[in-house]
Amino acid sequence: MTREDQRRWDERYASNGPASGEAVGPPAAFAAYADIFPTTGRALDVACGRGFAGVWLAQRGLEVVGFDVSAVAIGQARDLARHSGVDERCRFSVVDLDDGMPDGPPVDVILCHKFSDRRLDQAFIDRLAPGGLLAAAALSEVGAERGPFRAAPGELAVAFGALDVIAAGEGQGLAWLLARA
Repeated sequence: MTREDQRRWDERYASNGPASGEAVGPPAAFAAYADIFPTTGRALDVACGRGFAGVWLAQRGLEVVGFDVSAVAIGQARDLARHSGVDERCRFSVVDLDDGMPDGPPVDVILCHKFSDRRLDQAFIDRLAPGGLLAAAALSEVGAERGPFRAAPGELAVAFGALDVIAAGEGQGLAWLLARA
Protein backbone atom coordinates (compact mmCIF):
# COMPACT_ATOMS: atom_id res chain seq x y z
CA MET A 1 0.00 0.00 0.00
CA THR A 2 1.30 3.45 -0.73
CA ARG A 3 2.28 5.90 1.98
CA GLU A 4 -0.56 8.12 0.75
CA ASP A 5 -3.09 5.31 1.32
CA GLN A 6 -1.71 4.68 4.80
CA ARG A 7 -1.93 8.39 5.60
CA ARG A 8 -5.53 8.50 4.34
CA TRP A 9 -6.51 5.58 6.59
CA ASP A 10 -4.69 7.11 9.57
CA GLU A 11 -6.59 10.37 9.05
CA ARG A 12 -9.89 8.54 8.73
CA TYR A 13 -9.38 6.65 11.99
CA ALA A 14 -8.06 9.71 13.82
CA SER A 15 -11.21 11.63 12.88
CA ASN A 16 -13.33 8.94 14.58
CA GLY A 17 -11.73 9.55 17.98
CA PRO A 18 -10.98 6.83 20.54
CA ALA A 19 -12.77 3.52 20.22
CA SER A 20 -12.87 2.80 23.97
CA GLY A 21 -16.36 4.23 24.51
CA GLU A 22 -18.06 2.26 21.73
CA ALA A 23 -19.72 -1.15 21.84
CA VAL A 24 -17.85 -4.19 20.59
CA GLY A 25 -19.42 -7.09 18.77
CA PRO A 26 -19.51 -9.04 15.56
CA PRO A 27 -19.85 -7.13 12.29
CA ALA A 28 -23.52 -6.72 11.38
CA ALA A 29 -23.26 -9.26 8.54
CA PHE A 30 -22.39 -11.97 11.08
CA ALA A 31 -24.50 -10.88 14.08
CA ALA A 32 -27.22 -13.48 13.41
CA TYR A 33 -24.53 -16.18 13.44
CA ALA A 34 -22.60 -15.01 16.52
CA ASP A 35 -23.29 -18.26 18.36
CA ILE A 36 -21.32 -20.35 15.83
CA PHE A 37 -18.09 -18.46 16.54
CA PRO A 38 -15.94 -20.56 18.90
CA THR A 39 -15.17 -19.59 22.48
CA THR A 40 -11.66 -21.03 22.59
CA GLY A 41 -8.70 -21.15 20.26
CA ARG A 42 -6.89 -18.64 18.06
CA ALA A 43 -8.33 -15.99 15.76
CA LEU A 44 -7.06 -13.59 13.11
CA ASP A 45 -8.85 -10.29 12.59
CA VAL A 46 -7.64 -9.20 9.15
CA ALA A 47 -7.90 -5.47 8.36
CA CYS A 48 -9.10 -5.12 11.96
CA GLY A 49 -9.53 -1.36 11.99
CA ARG A 50 -10.30 -0.09 15.48
CA GLY A 51 -10.56 -3.63 16.89
CA PHE A 52 -14.28 -3.96 17.62
CA ALA A 53 -14.59 -7.49 16.21
CA GLY A 54 -11.21 -8.63 17.57
CA VAL A 55 -12.07 -7.49 21.09
CA TRP A 56 -15.44 -9.23 20.78
CA LEU A 57 -13.65 -12.46 19.82
CA ALA A 58 -11.30 -12.06 22.79
CA GLN A 59 -14.27 -11.50 25.10
CA ARG A 60 -15.60 -14.84 23.83
CA GLY A 61 -12.34 -16.44 24.99
CA LEU A 62 -10.19 -16.53 21.84
CA GLU A 63 -6.56 -15.45 21.54
CA VAL A 64 -6.68 -12.75 18.85
CA VAL A 65 -4.12 -11.35 16.44
CA GLY A 66 -5.31 -8.32 14.48
CA PHE A 67 -3.68 -6.68 11.45
CA ASP A 68 -4.31 -3.30 9.88
CA VAL A 69 -2.28 -0.91 7.72
CA SER A 70 -3.20 2.08 9.92
CA ALA A 71 -1.02 2.75 12.95
CA VAL A 72 -3.79 4.99 14.30
CA ALA A 73 -6.35 2.17 14.08
CA ILE A 74 -3.95 -0.27 15.73
CA GLY A 75 -3.39 2.18 18.60
CA GLN A 76 -7.14 2.51 19.03
CA ALA A 77 -7.59 -1.29 18.92
CA ARG A 78 -4.96 -1.73 21.64
CA ASP A 79 -6.65 0.92 23.80
CA LEU A 80 -10.04 -0.72 23.27
CA ALA A 81 -8.65 -4.12 24.29
CA ARG A 82 -7.09 -2.60 27.42
CA HIS A 83 -10.31 -0.76 28.38
CA SER A 84 -12.31 -3.95 27.74
CA GLY A 85 -10.04 -6.04 29.96
CA VAL A 86 -8.89 -8.41 27.21
CA ASP A 87 -5.51 -6.93 26.26
CA GLU A 88 -3.77 -10.10 27.44
CA ARG A 89 -5.66 -12.02 24.72
CA CYS A 90 -5.17 -9.46 21.92
CA ARG A 91 -2.13 -8.60 19.84
CA PHE A 92 -2.69 -5.89 17.24
CA SER A 93 0.02 -5.05 14.71
CA VAL A 94 0.55 -2.71 11.79
CA VAL A 95 0.79 -4.89 8.69
CA ASP A 96 0.66 -3.99 5.01
CA LEU A 97 -1.24 -6.91 3.52
CA ASP A 98 0.07 -5.97 0.07
CA ASP A 99 3.13 -7.90 1.31
CA GLY A 100 0.96 -10.98 1.99
CA MET A 101 -0.27 -12.62 5.17
CA PRO A 102 2.26 -12.72 8.00
CA ASP A 103 3.39 -16.21 8.95
CA GLY A 104 1.80 -17.87 11.94
CA PRO A 105 0.16 -21.02 13.25
CA PRO A 106 -3.19 -22.35 12.05
CA VAL A 107 -6.19 -20.53 13.54
CA ASP A 108 -9.72 -21.44 14.50
CA VAL A 109 -11.26 -18.22 13.13
CA ILE A 110 -10.35 -15.78 10.40
CA LEU A 111 -12.53 -12.70 10.40
CA CYS A 112 -12.08 -10.25 7.53
CA HIS A 113 -14.66 -7.47 7.32
CA LYS A 114 -14.93 -4.99 4.45
CA PHE A 115 -11.53 -5.81 3.06
CA SER A 116 -10.84 -7.90 0.00
CA ASP A 117 -7.65 -8.87 -1.75
CA ARG A 118 -8.01 -11.90 -3.97
CA ARG A 119 -4.26 -12.54 -3.61
CA LEU A 120 -4.92 -13.53 0.03
CA ASP A 121 -7.79 -15.97 -0.52
CA GLN A 122 -5.64 -19.10 -0.64
CA ALA A 123 -3.60 -17.89 2.35
CA PHE A 124 -6.85 -17.63 4.34
CA ILE A 125 -7.82 -21.17 3.40
CA ASP A 126 -4.35 -22.51 4.17
CA ARG A 127 -4.23 -20.75 7.55
CA LEU A 128 -7.48 -22.24 8.88
CA ALA A 129 -7.15 -25.15 11.27
CA PRO A 130 -9.31 -28.20 10.45
CA GLY A 131 -12.88 -27.17 11.23
CA GLY A 132 -11.82 -23.51 11.41
CA LEU A 133 -14.33 -20.77 10.64
CA LEU A 134 -13.89 -18.15 7.93
CA ALA A 135 -16.05 -15.02 8.24
CA ALA A 136 -15.39 -12.84 5.20
CA ALA A 137 -17.29 -9.74 4.10
CA ALA A 138 -16.39 -7.45 1.24
CA LEU A 139 -17.85 -4.44 -0.46
CA SER A 140 -19.85 -5.79 -3.40
CA GLU A 141 -21.09 -4.72 -6.79
CA VAL A 142 -24.43 -6.35 -5.94
CA GLY A 143 -26.78 -3.50 -5.15
CA ALA A 144 -24.01 -0.93 -5.64
CA GLU A 145 -21.84 0.59 -8.32
CA ARG A 146 -18.92 -1.35 -9.76
CA GLY A 147 -15.55 -0.40 -8.38
CA PRO A 148 -11.97 -1.61 -8.05
CA PHE A 149 -12.44 -2.69 -4.42
CA ARG A 150 -15.84 -4.34 -4.84
CA ALA A 151 -16.43 -8.06 -5.23
CA ALA A 152 -18.18 -9.17 -8.39
CA PRO A 153 -21.39 -11.20 -8.02
CA GLY A 154 -20.58 -14.66 -6.69
CA GLU A 155 -16.90 -13.87 -6.16
CA LEU A 156 -16.67 -14.96 -2.49
CA ALA A 157 -18.44 -18.26 -3.20
CA VAL A 158 -15.97 -19.03 -5.99
CA ALA A 159 -12.92 -17.89 -4.01
CA PHE A 160 -13.80 -20.03 -1.00
CA GLY A 161 -15.51 -22.90 -2.82
CA ALA A 162 -13.07 -25.40 -1.27
CA LEU A 163 -14.62 -24.69 2.16
CA ASP A 164 -17.99 -25.88 3.52
CA VAL A 165 -20.26 -22.84 3.26
CA ILE A 166 -22.52 -22.31 6.28
CA ALA A 167 -24.24 -19.15 5.08
CA ALA A 168 -23.65 -16.42 2.52
CA GLY A 169 -25.33 -13.37 1.11
CA GLU A 170 -24.98 -10.50 -1.33
CA GLY A 171 -26.87 -7.25 -1.58
CA GLN A 172 -26.92 -3.57 -0.76
CA GLY A 173 -23.25 -3.29 -1.64
CA LEU A 174 -22.00 -6.07 0.67
CA ALA A 175 -21.08 -9.71 0.04
CA TRP A 176 -20.42 -12.01 2.98
CA LEU A 177 -19.70 -15.66 3.62
CA LEU A 178 -19.32 -17.97 6.61
CA ALA A 179 -17.56 -21.26 5.90
CA ARG A 180 -15.63 -24.04 7.65
CA ALA A 181 -12.40 -25.70 6.63
